[in-house]
Amino acid sequence: MKILFISLGCDKNLVDTEMMLGMLVQRGFSITDDETQAEAVVVNTCCFINDAKQESINALLEMAELRKNGSIKALIAAGCLAQRYQDEIQREIPEVDAIVGTTAIDAVADALNGVLSGDRHNHLEDINREPVYGRKRIVTTGGHYAHLKIAEGCDKHCSYCIIPKVRGNYRSIPIDSLVQEAEHLAASGVRELILVAQETTLYGADLYGKKCLPELLHRLCAIQGIYWIRILYCYPEEITDELIETIQREPKVCNYLDIPIQHASDRILKRMGRRTNRQELADMIAKLRERIPDICLRTTLITGFPGETQEDHESLLAFVDEMEFDRLGVFTYSPEEDTSAALFDDQIDEEVKLDRQADIMELQQEIAFEKAQEAVGNTLPVMVEGKVPDEHAYVARSYRDAPDVDGFVFIQTGRELMTGDFVRVRITGSHEYDLIGEIEDEFTE
Repeated sequence: MKILFISLGCDKNLVDTEMMLGMLVQRGFSITDDETQAEAVVVNTCCFINDAKQESINALLEMAELRKNGSIKALIAAGCLAQRYQDEIQREIPEVDAIVGTTAIDAVADALNGVLSGDRHNHLEDINREPVYGRKRIVTTGGHYAHLKIAEGCDKHCSYCIIPKVRGNYRSIPIDSLVQEAEHLAASGVRELILVAQETTLYGADLYGKKCLPELLHRLCAIQGIYWIRILYCYPEEITDELIETIQREPKVCNYLDIPIQHASDRILKRMGRRTNRQELADMIAKLRERIPDICLRTTLITGFPGETQEDHESLLAFVDEMEFDRLGVFTYSPEEDTSAALFDDQIDEEVKLDRQADIMELQQEIAFEKAQEAVGNTLPVMVEGKVPDEHAYVARSYRDAPDVDGFVFIQTGRELMTGDFVRVRITGSHEYDLIGEIEDEFTE
């Protein structure tokens, strides 16, 4: 039977999707990306913010039409939205045959087989169950890079975030299992590992009684075939000197950190339930840049949080201007049910949120364009992503560019390159967020 799989939301959700794909293939199903050929559909949903929630609902409604007219024989809803709104989904979209919860992804094949045999049975487990890991994955990112999910859940309970209620408490995956998975990925051609979790910096504290991300990095760096290791979702208060030293000393670990700070007004940070203040954030950023001078720092912000005044907004703008983050994304605040922030009385008008978001992005655009221009004349190792159609040019990424969220390096060359190749490129120009360069030489591990 041919299964269409729709994966929505974050890269952590994508890892779940890849594991479910592997399980389905092992159980005799085949995978298609053509809905006209599909006999069943699994939608792995997201509910982190309202836009993601609406995208998931729209996908389920679209697939429900196929189920209703008989084009497909089974429709499964998995992931965060399915976990959180299981009753509402089955009441409002009765074409959904079964729900697979966030901690029950190992039951996806059983769920499908059950529906096909007439048993519309939901598969839900305790959200604090041990994470599902060690399963063969079907990597969907092209094969040259892959995400490695190192933990599940979160203990922070920020006032705006629903994740702990749909993903459970923080649970690390054992080091040996992660190393084994990374070895399998490397053997299949993966050259860049991107470490993800709701929070990567706390890795191991629950299993081993201490933060073990540096130890994990050392183990992963020893794997032959892996060229780059990139770390995302680092909470600033959990970044240790040992971690900084590991990034500095291990050549395979990209000098790149994603540090979601969310705001820079002490008053708003406190209301968000964050565990750092403005000065602590500034001190950490200064330390990182002092110890690793060429580090690329990415952050994400929330604008329009309940109670955010114009003064708070200007304080955040001033912080962004002072810190000059290399990469930055801004989300407007989305009130989520069952979070304390959604009950705050002083909600901000949507138009004000959007205006403030635009203010920050306009400032960041200036910073990013200037940084791109400053890169001209430098030489960077890059990984080839693909060829530009009908041109003697390739698309690549440097260590400063995470997939899907950052920019590209465009290589002008008549040479034949393959996706996943590493070359050194001299930067000759820039265009907005992207760089343009020429090949200098090969880059070896």
